[in-house]
Amino acid sequence: MNTMNASRRHFLNTAAGLAAGPLGALPSAPFALSLAGLGAMAAQSAGAADTSGPYKALVCLFMTGGNDSHNWVVPTDPAGYAEYAAARRELAVPAAKLLPIYSNTQGSGRSFGMPLELQPLQALYEAGRCAVVANVGTLERPTTKAEFLAGTRLPSKLFSHNDQQSTWQSLSPEGALSGWGGRMGDVLMSANGHPVFTAVSAAGNAVFLSGRNATQYQVSATGPVSVAALGKNWVQGSTTVAAALRQTLQASGNNEFEAEYARVMQRSLDTGAVLQSAIGNTAVAALPTGPIALPGGGALVLSTDPLAQQLRVVAQMVAGAPSLGMRRQVFMVNIGGFDSHTNQLRDQPLLMARVANAVGWFFSALDSMGLGSNVTLFSASDFGRTLNSNGQGCDHGWGSHHFVVGGAVKGRSIYGRFPTTALGTADDVGSGRLLPSTSVTEYAATLGRWMGLSSTELRSVLPNLGNFATPNLGFL
Repeated sequence: MNTMNASRRHFLNTAAGLAAGPLGALPSAPFALSLAGLGAMAAQSAGAADTSGPYKALVCLFMTGGNDSHNWVVPTDPAGYAEYAAARRELAVPAAKLLPIYSNTQGSGRSFGMPLELQPLQALYEAGRCAVVANVGTLERPTTKAEFLAGTRLPSKLFSHNDQQSTWQSLSPEGALSGWGGRMGDVLMSANGHPVFTAVSAAGNAVFLSGRNATQYQVSATGPVSVAALGKNWVQGSTTVAAALRQTLQASGNNEFEAEYARVMQRSLDTGAVLQSAIGNTAVAALPTGPIALPGGGALVLSTDPLAQQLRVVAQMVAGAPSLGMRRQVFMVNIGGFDSHTNQLRDQPLLMARVANAVGWFFSALDSMGLGSNVTLFSASDFGRTLNSNGQGCDHGWGSHHFVVGGAVKGRSIYGRFPTTALGTADDVGSGRLLPSTSVTEYAATLGRWMGLSSTELRSVLPNLGNFATPNLGFL
């Protein structure tokens, strides 16, 4: 019987991750969402995290496909730009289209820039609210080029999209059961009035937000995901379908599983109503409907942009946190399209503009409510790209540069060692793939420390943290 109960609990907890975004009329969506609440409230952590002081939230902005960050932060000193342009060839951003960014951390004579499309992000950087973390990648421990070439001390399945997405999010390849955002949630959710809202995805199911006990709560761009038919008076030509469906979903049934389903279904409906009430009363502005002119031509409309829509619902949840008794939350948003083997010159500028303008709007909205210092947003992606061009784009790489934004960020700095942006160097493990000099683990530990996790808790969340010498990179 104990084995059966354990298997049943495992099934219910795993099933909670099946909802992959706004599923509309499918009953499985609130079922999965409500199971998240069941998992969260069933086993809260008794950790010693410091959750005193103001509310805090992390927002992971995941760029699916492997972002070519070599064009996001570009050396502009004469020698550095010459190396960059020689390696990138036709992919290089022209020097005249780069906006300067200040840095005194990379040695005398070095200078850097960001493309015109990233102007909102560059403005946040120059205002001291954005930092760059150089050459971050998946590492199990510090690794040399010789070890890479010998095939030792390496993460599993490098350069594979699925495995490296999972490793970035969980520190394990595809098949991982929990991510480091969710494991932070395990520690932090006991501080929250509604633990079910500790780990929240606006981007569908992702291992990043799955904890050992905490399970992600998924929202759509408009708020809680619900059974669409329950809110309609006329379904399939009948006025009685909604009532019949509600009765069916909440029926106690004739066995243990059906009874459990009914309980979590009711909890889902109740929880969704609580969240909708909380975010419906916030003062978050609507996304702008006017076109934003892009440097290369064309325009971007944030009100129809999926990333901006995700960030708006996160802003609503942040604004609604006090009414829900929330102290700590971890969110995830996503934007795809970064697998730039081809058409990079066409596609990358728009992707840059979408990210920069959505993030710029997000912090403008938070600032207007006095919440800009309570939220830290950080970027993540499968991996970096190769420095060298394949003629139309670039291929799967390893190390990449990332940005961290928020009022608490010690910005206007590049953290970590910026690599030599040239081919055939000690940083290049082959084909222009950069050997990471900063690990995802160190990046995550710095974020977790800001959230209040103790050194002991960080080692639980990030099991290989002891392999690295810099558990705090200093950007928070």
